[in-house]
Amino acid sequence: MLQALAIHPLQCFSTPNFDRKHHYFHHIRRNKQYPFPHSTSFSVSREVNVSASSKQKPFDVKSEIGDDEDELLQVKVIVADDGGDLGWLPAFPHVLTASMANFLFGYHIGVMNGPIVSIAKELGFEGNSFLEGLVVSIFIGGAFIGSVACGSLVDKLGCRRTIQIDTVPLILGAIVSAQAQSIEEMLLGRFLVGLGIGVNTVLVPIYISEIAPTNYRGSLGTLCQIGTCIGIIASLYLAILSENDPHWWRTMLYIASVPGFILALGMQFSVESPRWLCKAGRLDEAKKVINNLWGSSEVDKAIKEFESVLKNDGDDLNSSWLELLEEPHSRGCMKLLPLEVLCLYFNSLLV
Repeated sequence: MLQALAIHPLQCFSTPNFDRKHHYFHHIRRNKQYPFPHSTSFSVSREVNVSASSKQKPFDVKSEIGDDEDELLQVKVIVADDGGDLGWLPAFPHVLTASMANFLFGYHIGVMNGPIVSIAKELGFEGNSFLEGLVVSIFIGGAFIGSVACGSLVDKLGCRRTIQIDTVPLILGAIVSAQAQSIEEMLLGRFLVGLGIGVNTVLVPIYISEIAPTNYRGSLGTLCQIGTCIGIIASLYLAILSENDPHWWRTMLYIASVPGFILALGMQFSVESPRWLCKAGRLDEAKKVINNLWGSSEVDKAIKEFESVLKNDGDDLNSSWLELLEEPHSRGCMKLLPLEVLCLYFNSLLV
């Protein structure tokens, strides 16, 4: 006590009286040199309850701050890694090239909306609403046939070659439609375009999903829909010029053949689906494609997954379309039927 008075006499006299039983003072260990809690030189050391087998460690503020800094540094590193990850980049040029087919799909959806009046007037079926609707929508019938027939072509030729072959009806259909001098030639050209559109509508999403890395498959797959929307917008924008030029529709159809040439040329430099290469027994080429697009660490895992899937594919060889009408599959078909009708109705409004 005398020692404390000698060091801080004023602070000791100014300290109020209090009862220790009702104060937190008895919960902490006092410093022997400065026993009064309200003294400016008062210091507290934290007590840590530990088990008998462990030793008591003093409270180290610097170590805790250091741990927090390490955690923040780790978080920053993780964020930087996520933001700078370019694992999607090797597959992006191939996906972008294949998405050109969806651009054609969207372009042909809207290419007839604007100039249909000029087409009907020049080809001699003006005022015939049935023929006008047939010219606009006949490519959907061709698309149905193309979508049904594309499966066998893909199994035999692969995705890349099938897409290249599919550009033939797309290019020919656009040119025939642009040079049409009668309603029959126009319908033939539109039907050929529909065949190509049907194949691409089924094949391109499959191709993208098989070459895209697993972590970016969904993001890269959206390029299909983006390409379709851009194609619709481009066709509607070009159709504005048909109001002043009655023959502008021929130029619009000639323009539709240009993406077909780009698609055919671009797929020549694109990779084949590694899954199809594995199915065809070309394992070395499949490993090379996976190594270039996904990384060397994914080669063995992907090959094992492909082989496992291909082994299970044999169980479905005896299946038929009639199984959709049997229970319990028929319930799902009946539930989806109203949705399909609504989709067709809204498509007719767009057309």
